[in-house]
Amino acid sequence: MDSGDRKAADGATQPRRVLVRRHSGTVRVTHWVNVLCFGILLMSGLQIFNAHPELYWGHYGADADWSFLALEAKRGEGGAIEGVTRIGALEIPTTGVLGASKVNGEIRPRGFPNVATLPGFRDLAEGRRWHFFFAWLFVINGFAYLVYGFLAGHFRRDLAPSRDQLTPRHLWHEIATHARLRFPKGEEARRYNALQKLAYCGVAFVLLPVMVLTGLTMSPGMDAALPWLVDLFGGRQSARSLHFIAATLLVLFVVIHLAMVFASGLFNNLRSMITGRYAIETREPKS
Repeated sequence: MDSGDRKAADGATQPRRVLVRRHSGTVRVTHWVNVLCFGILLMSGLQIFNAHPELYWGHYGADADWSFLALEAKRGEGGAIEGVTRIGALEIPTTGVLGASKVNGEIRPRGFPNVATLPGFRDLAEGRRWHFFFAWLFVINGFAYLVYGFLAGHFRRDLAPSRDQLTPRHLWHEIATHARLRFPKGEEARRYNALQKLAYCGVAFVLLPVMVLTGLTMSPGMDAALPWLVDLFGGRQSARSLHFIAATLLVLFVVIHLAMVFASGLFNNLRSMITGRYAIETREPKS
């Protein structure tokens, strides 16, 4: 339909806002349980990371070993404590945020600041209790979602990209329209777009399994029961680094996801994830 035909068609119709069913009850419940679990796992995980804020590769990692990432505190001019984020040989001043931040009004060595950890004060044992309890809840919730997704056809029907959505031309078109904050409308809004499907599949089938498996690999008890896990990731320190990297990618996904939720309509998206109903705009003949 060319622009002239489209204008003629638009002139003969009028917009109509309708509510369509977009999210099942299982998807909504598991989504909000995931929100709770991920928030607590992230903050308690940063508390655990602060006990030794460096990342290594391989089987070993201690003070004498070379780390490829470190959140360090050093003495600067006048003896003041300064935070430094080191990536390889590159050092970036990050005082107040990473490496050294305020504790009771004074700058002290601390990987991540108190506001980002659970609990806020330094307590490794408490952080581990929070982390392990919600890790099991997270695994059970994820397993329930996977069972539902396969049995109810959710993955095949809602998340598997169609062949036409995977063409380079279509993907580039979606990237360009998203960059200009233009989102699908009408019938196209009934289903996830290709970028959403690829992102959700990447999270559900790559990042979250990596998080779970690398988390298990760091457990000495699991290493004894499943020694192949350590070999799979090339060492316990490699597993710890991959755990951190996967968590960072999940945080990046959440930031982009929230930005898109705000840009495409906060109320409509929140309603769909609470009630399951999503509003789309269609056109109907003028009466």
